[in-house]
Amino acid sequence: MKKMSKWLTSLSVIGVLGAGVTACGNAGTTGNTANGSNSTGGSAPQYVFRLADIQPEGYPTVVGDEAFAKEVEEKTGGRIQIKVYPGGQLGSDENAVAQQVQLGAIDFARINASPLSSFDPELNVLSLPYLFKSSQQEWDVLNGDIGKQILDSLSSAKMVGLTYYDSGARCFYNSKHPVVHPSDLKGLKIRVQQSNLFVDLVNTLGGSATPMSYNEVYNALQSGVVDGAENNLPSYYTSNHYKVAKYLTLDDHTRTPEILLASQTAWNKLSPQDQEIIRQAAIDSQKVERDAWNKLEQQALDAVKANGNVISQVDVSEWQKAVQPFYDKYGKQYEQLIQEIQQTQ
Repeated sequence: MKKMSKWLTSLSVIGVLGAGVTACGNAGTTGNTANGSNSTGGSAPQYVFRLADIQPEGYPTVVGDEAFAKEVEEKTGGRIQIKVYPGGQLGSDENAVAQQVQLGAIDFARINASPLSSFDPELNVLSLPYLFKSSQQEWDVLNGDIGKQILDSLSSAKMVGLTYYDSGARCFYNSKHPVVHPSDLKGLKIRVQQSNLFVDLVNTLGGSATPMSYNEVYNALQSGVVDGAENNLPSYYTSNHYKVAKYLTLDDHTRTPEILLASQTAWNKLSPQDQEIIRQAAIDSQKVERDAWNKLEQQALDAVKANGNVISQVDVSEWQKAVQPFYDKYGKQYEQLIQEIQQTQ
């Protein structure tokens, strides 16, 4: 298999559940009821929706969010506005944010596919290690029929999948020593997302998986609560993890994408025409996000090198063999889907 390109707290419910969506009619009648009930004024209703993202202002996913919101506002003449809340303002834990999207308390969100898998198990396939042969193949899959099928499966969780954003390739990093072989992970406490799949992946490779919220990782690395973590290179850089965990391993174990999604509750308020505008705006925003991602990726790599971090290359085939028990456990239920993905040229 060709080596993939390198890379890459809880939510306070008080005040969130009651915020909802604001809607009003063009005839000047306003409605401000909980959960955004439409008023019965003029023609097409107006909406103000909220979009949650745990990443900071200027991060590629937030840049994509903002491009999405801007196009929706422009295409609807300001009738539909989407306010972007970066930096975890609506919740710093993606599992908690997803729960609020499911309930309809948050209208839109950008969430990684890995924590979303607890709401829709089919998304687990996107986190399987070494699934894609290359970055190009990944995007051919995600933007094709297979990717659409996976987005559509979110309907079972009362969510509407709109598009994918780039999240690069995830790599291991730690504060103890270089990791070149899977056996080098033995004894290291590695922070992972709150996902059974990632827990089992790290444990299969010999590490000790420690689920933890993203915003807790820096202090945990600094204090020694965990020895390392795994993430894409931009996150390693922007979170300042590279300053407290200087050993980076470019193993590129997964290429789990981000997903821009809507609450089914908010979606059902919209006309088919407005739904199409929003869906197309989301698709258009993908290029903006990916361009921003590529720039940040290079910036991060330059900064990590300048900091004097130890960067280790690996023999990917060795790591592929090490995760075979993981595929035996998780891959069988997605065997047909995995085959379709690997056959995509």
